[in-house]
Amino acid sequence: MADVKKIATRDSFGNVLVELGNEREDFVVLDADLAAATKTGTFKKAFPERHYDCGIAEQNMVSIAAGIAATGKRVVCSSFAMFAAGRAFEQVRNSIGYPHLNVIIGATHAGISVGEDGATHQCCEDLALMRTIPGMTVINPADDTEAKAAVRAAFEHDGPVYIRFGRLAVPVLFDEDYKFVIGKGIELKDGTDVTIIATGLMVGEALDAYEMLKAEGISARIVNMPTIKPIDRDIIVKAANETGAIVTAEEHNIIGALGSAVAEVVTEECPVPVVRVGVNDVFGCSGPATALLEEFSLKAKDIVAAAKKAISKK
Repeated sequence: MADVKKIATRDSFGNVLVELGNEREDFVVLDADLAAATKTGTFKKAFPERHYDCGIAEQNMVSIAAGIAATGKRVVCSSFAMFAAGRAFEQVRNSIGYPHLNVIIGATHAGISVGEDGATHQCCEDLALMRTIPGMTVINPADDTEAKAAVRAAFEHDGPVYIRFGRLAVPVLFDEDYKFVIGKGIELKDGTDVTIIATGLMVGEALDAYEMLKAEGISARIVNMPTIKPIDRDIIVKAANETGAIVTAEEHNIIGALGSAVAEVVTEECPVPVVRVGVNDVFGCSGPATALLEEFSLKAKDIVAAAKKAISKK
């Protein structure tokens, strides 16, 4: 994918907010002193009167977002995933989740690919945390197209939405005709031997793994799962019944997010082997993002190895 255009989904976030700002006036954007990094600064430049910097006070930002949303406006609030999901968890749960308010949490700089910022900022627990909040919709887009579509869908959704964005530029996989629907997975490649269900930046790695497996005579089905909650149970059951083995791939702790959600469906509906590719319940470390993806076994070759392992367990 070296010749494919690459865009960080945090840039997609900033760009689509400006597009939406030109289309509608019923929302404001809050940030916690990180507008240049989260890219809400792009919106601030275009609509300064509708952007509020809450300072380095994420819990307060979330509480302000809840108060504004309670008046009927839509609110986007943004910070790094470590702070939006971690530091402000109580406020997200009690002030946004419990009253089921229309707040979109745009969480950037998630996962190992934060790179040199190191373990304290490499949030690999956010999807799991947000998934436990009743009524919270959790989305992890794979590329620029899907990220912008996810934000637009969140604006039409009733209730709180957590959307994860990355710092690392990733390949643009989908064209402008791509259809995103909250709660739906998308089959990208058909196959019969094993299904690889991927989310976020791991979708690109899964597509590379598909080609590697194909070269070895292994037929892999590739499913993009942008919505972690509600999970698309139908596409998981179909994959389990038709291929008999599943691999999940995510830039997140293997506990609590995509791998767990898929395994829960499989154990309840159609038991087949499930092998999880992700951060293996460890903290990250500082280093170049691409090197860390290699170090933490989040590359296509690791998905290939997991696929062979899953097939062997049939």
